[in-house]
Amino acid sequence: MDFRSPKPFSAAVTVFHDRRLPEPARPAGYAALIDAYDLSAPVPLRLTATGERHRITEQDGWRILTPRHAPEASLGGHLTFALKYEGLDLAVLKRLFLALDPRDIEAIIRTTPTGLYARRIWFLFEWLTGRELDLPPLDRGTYTDVVDTEQQFASEGVNAPRQRVRNNLPGTADFCPLVFKTPRLQEFMALNLADRARAVADRAPADILARTAAFLLLKDSKASYVIENENPPQDRVQRWGRAIGEAGKHPLDLDELLRLQRIVIGEQRFVHIGLREEGGFVGVRDRDTRMPLPDHISARHEDLRALIDGMAAFDRGAATHLDPVIAAAALAFGFVYVHPFEDGNGRLHRYLIHHTLAHRGFNPPGVVFPVSSVILARINEYRAVLESYSKRLLPLVEWRATDDGNVDVINDTSDFYRFFDATPHAEFLFSCVRQTIEQDLPEEAEYLRRHDEAVRQIMNAVEMPERKAADFILFVRQNGGALSNKRRHREFEPLTDDEVSRLQDIVRDAFHGFEPGRELNNAGAVRA
Repeated sequence: MDFRSPKPFSAAVTVFHDRRLPEPARPAGYAALIDAYDLSAPVPLRLTATGERHRITEQDGWRILTPRHAPEASLGGHLTFALKYEGLDLAVLKRLFLALDPRDIEAIIRTTPTGLYARRIWFLFEWLTGRELDLPPLDRGTYTDVVDTEQQFASEGVNAPRQRVRNNLPGTADFCPLVFKTPRLQEFMALNLADRARAVADRAPADILARTAAFLLLKDSKASYVIENENPPQDRVQRWGRAIGEAGKHPLDLDELLRLQRIVIGEQRFVHIGLREEGGFVGVRDRDTRMPLPDHISARHEDLRALIDGMAAFDRGAATHLDPVIAAAALAFGFVYVHPFEDGNGRLHRYLIHHTLAHRGFNPPGVVFPVSSVILARINEYRAVLESYSKRLLPLVEWRATDDGNVDVINDTSDFYRFFDATPHAEFLFSCVRQTIEQDLPEEAEYLRRHDEAVRQIMNAVEMPERKAADFILFVRQNGGALSNKRRHREFEPLTDDEVSRLQDIVRDAFHGFEPGRELNNAGAVRA
């Protein structure tokens, strides 16, 4: 095998891989290794360099450390620096290890075989490549974590006696996204959102909670189709809603995903049910030539089974030890990047959020957080989160167009879908879940409480069917607090002027001070 010889490690620069540094500085850690070994891997969201000033600067995706932080200009120096200051980037490490002669890693470890970083490097090389180094197992020393839990989220861990490390990687070699412990995520976790959701549910009467849950479920199902620019018939929306309502009850595996794909697709004559048997991409085609113009290229169809098995193993294992929202983000966004099916990937991606939260008991029993409706309202932010990785991934995928306007990937890309930084995705999902708990759930419960009180008072004031009273409320609220003349003559001709005035006052009083955002009633009609 031909192994790669490094270029000299870079001197101070002002631009690195089209990314401008805030000041002249010397790339360090992952940046230096990517450059020196010409690695084909997504460039990390945040890079590190060492400057000439004795202060630390963080700006434009760069962290500039001081001269005293500068590592030795060697493979071992920059590799140790990366693990110490930048956490784990498994995609970069995998590509680096494949490019190296294993003897280069053995030499680093033999220098300090019991060193904390040497043992982690040793384990990571063997775990990522599946190749055993020519080194004897250690027989002494305390165990150290592979993932630095001060920097990134990890699983509970299992001891690996050979290197005397604790393998706390949150996944397997087939699927292992990582999430950094950012201040924003720490703040979200401190909110104890699951407890807040249960408190809201406990305050609502049982009948109102049940109706709230039904509305939120339908709201999420409808929004999930709208995100995909689809307007399916109501029975399909309800069928998908029932599937979401059962999220978390069935083990996640390929058979379960295929069952869900059949539900979400409905008409199957023009869609292949099952894993793709060809390439896939997200984007458009040139109108004249039908040439693909991809924004994102999916995993190769040859890699799909292993990736799905890796996600299933993640769901059964590491996801049970992570915060539920973080686990949901890693699983769901990992799935949508893989894009294993011809159709239905987006809705299944969002289903996996519900699956993970429900399986972990994060949401109150029977209540589905309408995450899809929040995503729909924040669609540009959602797309930006998806592109936070796909834009860095796309230049690394080598492909050619097929005769039918598809793509055929010609290089090995599997690691790019196994290992990615899911931090932006976790932050976004946490913000969506927070909105559903602090806004959507209590607002819907409060709406129903006020609506029921208005219906009761209307029926006490004027004898009419309950449905008619509900219609009166809807029409008054749609028209800014007054019944329109058109509705008056078409729907409520028997009412006197005094009765209309009195009923309008009931509605206004019932909903005084209640001004939520855009709302839908249980039939899908827009509330005023």
